[in-house]
Amino acid sequence: MAVSASAVKELREKTGAGMLDCKKALEEANGDISKAVEVLREKGLAAAANKAGRVATEGVVESYIHGGGRIGVLVEINCETDFVGKTDQFKEFARDIAMHIAASSPRYVAREEVPAEEIEKEKEILKAQALNEGKPEKIVEKMVEGRIGKYYEEFCLLEQPFIKDPDKTIATLLKEKISTIGENISIRRFVRYELGEGMEKKVDNFVEEVMAQVKN
Repeated sequence: MAVSASAVKELREKTGAGMLDCKKALEEANGDISKAVEVLREKGLAAAANKAGRVATEGVVESYIHGGGRIGVLVEINCETDFVGKTDQFKEFARDIAMHIAASSPRYVAREEVPAEEIEKEKEILKAQALNEGKPEKIVEKMVEGRIGKYYEEFCLLEQPFIKDPDKTIATLLKEKISTIGENISIRRFVRYELGEGMEKKVDNFVEEVMAQVKN
């Protein structure tokens, strides 16, 4: 069934769960807010939201090297206690995130980190594309907003589909881990290196070199 935006907003305010999770819960509950709350609680998502405001300063800096040293990732993931930070479950989660970053190449952790000027520039490009496709100007703005959503999904870690389970986003995976482990967990920052990235690779043109020598 179709779910109204107001119902999604109300459920989000009640539980603190993500918008997509709220929408899915409402669909599963046929629009019943109370039942949707139960659905979220059963999945551990509402409980995770209650922990999200707690301070997390412990954790781990996890590394992952791929392809014989061609791609390297460092990611800082925080939790509330040193005890949890040393558990196998937490370390496995951190390694999964590092591996995901290596494979999916996000630029930011969350959409809030994307510079406003970058989004405005992207909107201009998308608007020009839509107009060149012959789309009516009155619907171009809505199309651009939809495509910006795809932009966030491509470049923001929390909104990317998890490589090991594409049916859930990294944000959903994070909430599940918060619920299971019982502490607030946050993915604070990461850096990803790819061998040769950003460098101009020299391509030797032997024909031009020979011709230059002949002319001299």
